[in-house]
Amino acid sequence: MAIPVEAFFLAAGGAGTLQSRIRAMVTDGILSGRFRPGQKMPSSRALAEHLGVSRITVTLAYGDLVSSDYLTAKGRSGYYVSDNAPRAPEFPKAQRPAAEVDFGALSGHRFTGAMAGVERPEDWDRHPWPFVYGQTDATLFDHQNWRACALRALGRRDFPALTSDFYERDDPALIEQVLRVILPRRGIAAGADEVLLTLGATNALWIAGQVLLGPGRRAVVENPTYPGLRRMLQVTGTEILPVDVDEGGLPLLSRHGRIGQGDVVFVTPSHQCPTNATMPLDRRLALLQAASRDDFILVEDDYEFEMSFLKPVSPALKSLDTAGRVVYAGSFSKSIFPGMRLGYLVGPPDFIAEARALRSMVLKHPPGHIQRTVAYFLAEGHYDALINRMRNAFRRRRQVMEEAIRDAGLTVAGQGGFGGSSFWMAAPEGVDTRLLARVLKGEGVLIEAGHGFFDPARAPQNFYRLAYSSIQPARIPEGIQRIARALTAAPRG
Repeated sequence: MAIPVEAFFLAAGGAGTLQSRIRAMVTDGILSGRFRPGQKMPSSRALAEHLGVSRITVTLAYGDLVSSDYLTAKGRSGYYVSDNAPRAPEFPKAQRPAAEVDFGALSGHRFTGAMAGVERPEDWDRHPWPFVYGQTDATLFDHQNWRACALRALGRRDFPALTSDFYERDDPALIEQVLRVILPRRGIAAGADEVLLTLGATNALWIAGQVLLGPGRRAVVENPTYPGLRRMLQVTGTEILPVDVDEGGLPLLSRHGRIGQGDVVFVTPSHQCPTNATMPLDRRLALLQAASRDDFILVEDDYEFEMSFLKPVSPALKSLDTAGRVVYAGSFSKSIFPGMRLGYLVGPPDFIAEARALRSMVLKHPPGHIQRTVAYFLAEGHYDALINRMRNAFRRRRQVMEEAIRDAGLTVAGQGGFGGSSFWMAAPEGVDTRLLARVLKGEGVLIEAGHGFFDPARAPQNFYRLAYSSIQPARIPEGIQRIARALTAAPRG
């Protein structure tokens, strides 16, 4: 019996090409058991008319399904569901089991509790004024060359890199590019046994924290700092010692403590997160001397070093380290695109060996195809061209943002002098920027409230971050004006 065309429909707003959506529609019907082996498919003409698409689109989808053995073509008779088509196992309809165990209480809410208060709109790109950090502008990305590198990595020559289990190892092609292309521009000399690939900088920091810290040990963190770092350390049982930053980033001494009190010190010297302060060279050298004198380890998160477009980039702490006390974390996620989630750790061989063993217990290694694609993207010079394009675009956006902020009378709390992709802002005293962010979201403006960056015991409520990585320059002035109007009307606590 033929399958009627009414059994097929394309939902509005579906993802992918029409051809891929038609293929998915047919395979779903076969795998769900609605379409049975031997049933005749509608003709390509009839299905095309029913769906409102071109006949060639349906014909190509049918041809692809034949090659995958979901359909079979029978001369002039048409297309039929193949006898060899994959079939889903037939089980009774599953029922959701009763919740007899309170897993939140069982785990002590350690992880959900640490994530409390994190607000990240999934539909950020549907807002007209997205001043959100960490997202990318698709117009700046080199889609054509990335696609070419990805296709090359899918080739027969690279099939082992795509399909093999590397166990605890990484793709040697990408490690070579990290050693030859990335680290030298930071002044870092390293061997292959001193590098470990990670799933982004967050994963790198988590691995470093797990290896170096735990109950009974102490970690110094900047205040304010990357909220994810505090959450990661919190669940390890490590004592967290926040030290207030100044215009030069992390100071060696502050009224809230001395960094030598910690076993491990986490620092973002290139662009302090979130204030964007850059640590001067003399402080970097003093920090390394203090590490040797007071016997602590430095974990350097080289946050946004690629985006130093106002002044030449400063040397990495790791490049100045002569005592093997610096563990360096870097990432491709911000410089290429966030969804890639690929980063790296650089440290002494004994540390990397421990980090590699820990990683193998969790994920073995990042996907081989992504590793090989990035290796080609670096080797062929596309990465450098992309960074140059982003720097030029960010320089222009920063100029527009500075002018708009000045014209609107907003207060900049930290913008850094080397570049970056955001401004650290201060609202008037008494303004709760969490409430401000909710009001602005209703107007299509997204900002990031700043309270989560601070030590929870003494977190001010009036800071916020404005990023310009994902917003077009022409939209910036209107967005800033909307923020200014909302601040004027905001209640003071």
